[in-house]
Amino acid sequence: MISKNQIHLIRSLESKKYRKREGLFVAEGPKVVADLLQAGFIPHSIFSTTARADATAVTEDELQRISFLQHPQEVLALFRIPDSTEVTLPGDNELCLALDGVQDPGNVGTIIRIADWFGISTIYCSEDTADVYNPKVVQATMGSIAHVHIIYCSLPELLAQATCPVYGTLLDGENIYEKQLTANGIIVMGNEGNGISPVIREKVTHRLLIPNYNTGNHTAESLNVAIATAVTCAEFRRRHIK
Repeated sequence: MISKNQIHLIRSLESKKYRKREGLFVAEGPKVVADLLQAGFIPHSIFSTTARADATAVTEDELQRISFLQHPQEVLALFRIPDSTEVTLPGDNELCLALDGVQDPGNVGTIIRIADWFGISTIYCSEDTADVYNPKVVQATMGSIAHVHIIYCSLPELLAQATCPVYGTLLDGENIYEKQLTANGIIVMGNEGNGISPVIREKVTHRLLIPNYNTGNHTAESLNVAIATAVTCAEFRRRHIK
């Protein structure tokens, strides 16, 4: 049985304002919840339609009332948002991502999943990047949010202090398939509509271009930022297979 106060709390967490105030975020589905628990995220409360020793039993109708999904997946949990205020610079041999104003929750969630797949353990986010604890972002990560360290910070300040190469995908960049790539560095991905912001472009030390092979025809103006991230990460990792 779930109370009205619990329902109100859960539904309020769709808003960043209330997630920040309560220090909680919502995760749904057996895999996402299990990955977060295994990674050491602290559960506040768990609601499940199946028997679980760690959960409050709810009916399918009750789960539907609290879920942010069109088709709820057995379990919904509230987790405490970890403290990620400390900003640490990348290690000497570390490859990281930086998101400069990426707005779409689906893109941010997919990029976290991509980072997890390619063994990138840290993503730096500008303050105007979509909140990673938005329910849509959490769901799009498919559990990868448990494996990737997300740090919100001032990207200009971070990149000014970085001693490693700073890569950025730009229209005036060099062909990624022909340019030398290091095993370490920070890869900056920009906003869906405007790309990398002018202040961040100044910090990019290596400009990359994913070439368009559909020459001479009408074609897409650009790649989706999550797709571009996948292409870029794949090429970096391909060059440095151990």
